[in-house]
Formats: sequence, C-alpha cells, structure tokens
Amino acid sequence: MKKLLLRAAVPVLFAASAALPAAAQVQPTLPSAPATPSAADDSLQVNLKLLPDSLVAAPTPLDSVKLAWLRTPPELRDLVGDRISCFETDVPHVFNSHVMAFVRLFTERQRGYTQRVLERENLYFPLFEKYLAKYNLPTDLKYLAVVESALIPTAKSRVGATGLWQFMGPTANDLRLRRDEWVDERMDPEKATEAACKHLRYLYGVFHDWEMVLAAYNWGAGNMQKVVRRTGKKTYWEVHPHLPAETRNYVPTFTAIMYTLKYAQQHQLHSPTLRYQYPEPMDTLQLAGRAFDLTRLARACGYSDSMALARLNPELRKPWLPQGYRPYAVQLPAAVRPALAVVDRATLFDYCRPLAELPQLLPFRAVALTGVEAFPTRSVAEGGPREKTQPAQPRFRRVRHTVKRGETVAAVAERYAVSPAQLRRWNTLGKTNALTPRRQLVVFVPVAPAPESAPEVRVAATEIRRNDVAVVKPSARLQPVAEAPEPASEAAAPARPSSARSAPSARTARVESETAAQVEPDDSVPATYVVRRGDFLEKVARTHGLTVSQLMARNKLTSETLTPGQKLNLREIEDTAAEVAAATRQTAVAAQEPARRATRPTSRPALPAPQVHLVQPGDTLYNISRRYQGLTVEKLRELNNLQSDEVKPGQKLIVKS
Repeated sequence: MKKLLLRAAVPVLFAASAALPAAAQVQPTLPSAPATPSAADDSLQVNLKLLPDSLVAAPTPLDSVKLAWLRTPPELRDLVGDRISCFETDVPHVFNSHVMAFVRLFTERQRGYTQRVLERENLYFPLFEKYLAKYNLPTDLKYLAVVESALIPTAKSRVGATGLWQFMGPTANDLRLRRDEWVDERMDPEKATEAACKHLRYLYGVFHDWEMVLAAYNWGAGNMQKVVRRTGKKTYWEVHPHLPAETRNYVPTFTAIMYTLKYAQQHQLHSPTLRYQYPEPMDTLQLAGRAFDLTRLARACGYSDSMALARLNPELRKPWLPQGYRPYAVQLPAAVRPALAVVDRATLFDYCRPLAELPQLLPFRAVALTGVEAFPTRSVAEGGPREKTQPAQPRFRRVRHTVKRGETVAAVAERYAVSPAQLRRWNTLGKTNALTPRRQLVVFVPVAPAPESAPEVRVAATEIRRNDVAVVKPSARLQPVAEAPEPASEAAAPARPSSARSAPSARTARVESETAAQVEPDDSVPATYVVRRGDFLEKVARTHGLTVSQLMARNKLTSETLTPGQKLNLREIEDTAAEVAAATRQTAVAAQEPARRATRPTSRPALPAPQVHLVQPGDTLYNISRRYQGLTVEKLRELNNLQSDEVKPGQKLIVKS
C-alpha cells in the first residue's frame, strides 16, 4: 500500500517542483500608467518638478529607504534585481534597497519626469554614443547626463553648474569651454559632450573604478581622494557611509535611471501623446563678426515661432550677436537652405541685423541761423512774451553720511527724509545687511526749488544795467539793490520831477525790508556745535550740511585744526550779513554816481566803473563765472590778478571791466 502511495505522489511532487521556477519568471502586474496630459509648451523649456541641482537630491529621504524596500512586493524586487544583474556593461551595477527606492520613484511617483526625458532621449543619445566611442568609454555613461540635467541643454543649478553635463566655471575653464557675455559653450551639446568625455577619462585614470568615477564627477576628485586617504578604502560601497547625502544617492540614481530608460516600455512609460524629438540634418552659417539676430532669420525662414532657431543654438545667451564679435557659426536646419538661396548673403545679413544695430533717426533739431528769428512757440504766436529757457536746476544733492554706532538703515533714511529702500539701492545694501560704524553711505537729498526773485529787484537790476554801471549780481541768499545816500549838496544838481525821486525811494525801502528778512538766521540749523574727540572740520561741515569754507568763514578760522570743547558757529554771523549789506550799499552808490556825473559839465567823459561781485559764503570761481555771460574762470583770474582759485566771503571780484 505504501509503495502505491509513493508511486502516486512522486509525479505530483516532481510537477510541483518544476512549476515553482516557472512561476518565478512570470512578470508581476505593474502599476497602471496614469493618463499623460498633453504638453502645450516646448519640451526643451519644460520646468521639471525636482530640486534644481540634480536627481541625486530626489524627494525620497534616506531614512525611508528601508521602509520603501519593505513595502515593495517581493515579485517586483526579484524582477528588477534579475534585470539589473543581466546588464551587459563595463560599469558595475549593484542592486540594493537604495536602487529600488529610486526605481519606484522614476516608474511610479515621477512618471511625468521620466516621460519628458524619453521625449529627448533619441535627440541626444546618438551624440553621446559617438563621443563615448571616440574616447573608448563605456556607452552606459550616456545616462549620466540624465542624472545631471534631464537632457536639458540650458539647465542651470542654484550653485552655477550649467549645461547637459553640469559643468562649474573652473572645470569649464580647465576643459577650454569658452564663456563670455554672449556665448556659454557649456550649453553647446556637442562641445560639452566632448569635454565631459575628456573629464571622465581623466577621472578613470585617477580612480580606476567606474563607481568611484561617478561619485568623483559629482563631488570632485579632490574630495574623493581625501576620503580614500582618511578611510583607507578604495571602492565606492566601502566609502559610501563617509560620503555626503547627495553623493551617496548619486550612484544608486544612475543605476535606477539606466534601468528605467531600458525598461520604459515594460513599465508603460511610453505614450502616443509624447512629442518625441529626433536629430535632423544641420547646416551652418558663418557670421564672420557681423551683427546677427536669430529671431529675424527665423521669420525669413518661415518659422511661426521666432525662437525656433535660438533653441537650436542653446549656447547663445541672447538671440542676437553684436557687430565685431569673434567668428561664430550658427546652426541651421538643412531644410531651410532653399529658403535662404533666393537672396544673396549681403541682403540676408542686412535683413537679419539686430534692432539695436540698425540706423536710428536723428531727433529733430531747430537750426539757428544768423539774422533769422527763432521758430515761434505757441505763446509767441498768441502775442505773449517769449519764454526764456532757464537751465535745469538739480533736484537732488549728493551727501555722504558716516555711520555711527547703533545707527540703522531706517534711522539714516528718516534723518534725510528718504525711504529705506532708496538708501539700500543707492549703497547696494541687502535687506539683511547691518550697518557697521564709520561706513560711508551715499544719500541723495532732495533740493528745494530756488525762490523766484521779486519783481522789484529785477526792475532795479535792469535799470542799473541800462546805464552801464557797476552792479552786484543777486545771489541765492541775498538779492538786495540798496539805494545810495543822497549827495550832501543838491544845489548844483538840476531839478528833477518829484515822481522820479519817489519811485526809487519806495523801491529801495522794499529791497531793504527784503534784505532784513533774508539775513535772518535759519532756526532749522543749530546755532553752535561743541567739538568732540575725533571730530574734524570736514566731518562737522558734512554733518550739518555746510561746506568747509562756509564753516571757516563763519568762525573766522585760519586753519582746519579743531580741539575738543571748541565751539563752532553754524549760522551766519550778523557782522557778516552787515558787511554784505554795507558792501552792497557801497556798490549801489557807485552804480548811481555816473548818472549824477552825467548831468554835470565835465571836461572829459567818465569811464564806466567796473562791474564787481561780492563773494558769498560757499562761492567758487567756477560758480561765479557761471552767473555772468561770457565770463570764464581764466578771465576772472586775469581781471582780479588771482594766483589761485581760493576766494573768501566778502571779497570783491571784478567780473566786467
């Protein structure tokens, strides 16, 4: 009986044992592919929803790798492990929980990202394979560009790595990739790929292990050599615990990307809605230093998108090149050659000149001819007086402020009646930058418009000017025209109408009242200032809105040396104002004297007195020369026999002989 049972059970057990290996080869059910939305924008400019540096900083945290491994069905783990172990490549690929976590990331959670990469796979992989074969490198290194830039030639990380292979500036300089204001060859697919092959060949010569080469490509050869010397380990998985988080994820990410793209069809990642890109025959157009605009060339070729040709030349930082730039070859599709053959090269380059390089129309300018009246304005046409063009007055005054201990941006801005944002912009300060003591800040203080001179003053000045006698040019602070005292004896003078005498007297009274009001001290400025330790004359003058010459004149200083405890007058001294009024009165007397002499019989005609100017606080030779027509600084020195440009308040200068 036992023999019969054994004979019946042996075939069943044998069939069961044969069925187990077959069941292990059955492909498990993969997650269903969600509906892929149609991408309306250009896939070259699509913004991938991953961290900007690279895929090695993927959203899967390291502490959840074990949890993701436990949640993965055993059938899927076995299937992915078998497929990775069957890779025929020179680069070793280890399958573990880190790799499995990234495989599930690219095949399940980030399917949209993987599909964008699949759209550009056929465009760039043939180029990568050509140069990898040229430098005798493993073909599987083409997946490194996916890890770095997702096959976007204009990709740029937050630390400045740029291009398909994400080169930093120093590495690009070592690899002879040009970078300037107009062209960045790190974004040129062909030149960057060849430079990457040279760099990978150099790294393999240093480490002789492809996994160490991949880690060194991400972290740097010098850093990897330091870890090897410190730990004494020479393979990647031996130094894996001693690497930073980004580099620890780098090699597993490379293996996961390679698996995902090789088995994209089995994971239902391909879709009819994807816009696959393929290489097309290209032609070149040599510019030879001419100014050129790719957007205008795209219109000439019949493209509806003006940036179509600019995307074929991603190394250009701008869609145009200026005149005189180094010889450059523009990449064009060979299909546009018939459209460009209908015109000669000169016509094509003239049409494709940038807008900034085109000749601009000159603005209309009225030509003034001798003996011809100027073009009438609307007020002249209507019978009104002609408008006199006044020089534009400055609206702001540049002031330097020295930061004191404890001052903030808001406090300095409030002191000068400006906004904190303006103060930061003028001094290139960030929102988090604190002010350090003794730092110099530039502040542009609004200048109040100069008050218009009174009509009486203008009439008096005009009347004196008609008689060609000496006058004092009205200044910004003091503009009086005082009447000279009457002569001691009026018997010899001819009789004049009473109205002629009364008019100047009334006008003089008004001018004297204005003079008294104008020389009143300014209450907004402190009267005195006590010198502290560390103060110097320029600092005190700048703090109170004065010049060094004004401060020295108001305190009658002979040198710029200050002592602590010294009191300085900040307002105008009354004696100075009195001296100015007296000098002005004497000038007015001299102005009226020739008019009186004209009525007396003389043996010879009297020569007109020279026209003089009374120097005010803050005046310079340049400012004085600007106030009188036809007067220059050299002529002013010659008229007054000056050896230097220094003038003092109260000094009389001849401005017209």
